[in-house]
Amino acid sequence: MDKSPGGEPSPRTSFGGGTLRLDPSVRTPWPTTRRCDSASNPRRTLSRPPIDRDETSATNLRRERGQLDPVEAPRSRPPVRHPILPLTSTPASSRPTQPRQKFLEVFQQLKDELVQAEKDDAQVAIAVDWIDKMVEYNVPHGKLNRGLAVVDGMRALNPDGVSDDQMHRAMVVGWCIEWLQAAFLVWDDIMDESVTRRGQPCWFRNPKVEMVAINDGLVLECQIYSMLKKHCKAHAGYAELLEMFHEITYKTASGQLLDLITAPIGEVDLSKYTEEAYMRIVTYKTAYYTFYLPAAAAMHLSGVTDPAAFAKANEICEKLGQFFQIQDDYLDCYGDPAVIGKIGTDIQDNKCGWLVVQALKRCSAEQRKIIEENYGKKDAECEKKIKELYVALDMEAVYLKYEEESYAELKGIMESQTVLPPELFGAMLAKIYKRQK
Repeated sequence: MDKSPGGEPSPRTSFGGGTLRLDPSVRTPWPTTRRCDSASNPRRTLSRPPIDRDETSATNLRRERGQLDPVEAPRSRPPVRHPILPLTSTPASSRPTQPRQKFLEVFQQLKDELVQAEKDDAQVAIAVDWIDKMVEYNVPHGKLNRGLAVVDGMRALNPDGVSDDQMHRAMVVGWCIEWLQAAFLVWDDIMDESVTRRGQPCWFRNPKVEMVAINDGLVLECQIYSMLKKHCKAHAGYAELLEMFHEITYKTASGQLLDLITAPIGEVDLSKYTEEAYMRIVTYKTAYYTFYLPAAAAMHLSGVTDPAAFAKANEICEKLGQFFQIQDDYLDCYGDPAVIGKIGTDIQDNKCGWLVVQALKRCSAEQRKIIEENYGKKDAECEKKIKELYVALDMEAVYLKYEEESYAELKGIMESQTVLPPELFGAMLAKIYKRQK
């Protein structure tokens, strides 16, 4: 699953009243907050080693592992939350036209509808309140690239224009993808024992939530089908949308399964870290729901039925997903925690990641021994030795070469095919090429 920063509610008191709040006794390692723009955070050069944690990040990591007493925890400023713009009676001519702002308006509408449906079903008030806060906390605070890709796709597939009704339906389906992403992240954080997500504590880390989060993930997934039924049932592609959401949810779960059993916590077996296993994991765990689902959703909503078009979309989106996840693995080691929203932990978490797979293909017998002795260990010194090995193998140069070659290959495939407009995928590629988070 991808790792993206975002906002969060006020972290002070416990769950109750009108706002979800965090228990003050739970000190969670916030990423270091500092301004990150192109001038202050230039892309790293080949000679620069993977990041070493600064003093604040090291303190955060020790706290995450239970090595820091809560009273030692430095006070930090919570990130600013994304605005959720309510629907108003403002005249249409004066409403904001930016896609993200209008997209967020639709989120508020959908959340209100779901909450009202619970009330209409005579749900107990405390459950209604819980669902309201749970959705607000988990769904709208990412980059929203998956959901907005449906909107971009509709425009690309309908160059003569998209009606207001068509665009609203596309935004609803886009939010259904964001809801699915939220469910995946709630579950993934529990499985990975993560601490922060999108710049705020993971949902299950709230002391009033904990393992209730498993059920909350199920609620989020079920809400997808309520929204599709309400807003898309009359559409000719409704059945295909339902089948696609079910199929891609299963494919993503299959990728997650392979990820978990290839590199279980506390058990390092480098013989499992093959390129074949890695590419299967990233294709199923990331590519289908991050790239194919938005593109194919826009195609169904636009009335596309040609099997060849869907086959070509699948081919391109698989490659986009692989490209995206390999970037993610690179950023986990080389990225700035203040930008990516969390401290990278793939080395200590024993992840079957692209960097270690490539390192195993290039290392000497002596260097392989370093990996065997240090990879997957919950120890900062062991992690440092792996990062030093990556520098010795010049893994950043290996990645940057891959990035340029893959970008050129993707551009070539997109521009040479004739069954779909290249713009359907061009916006996706533009958003991820040379990304910093």
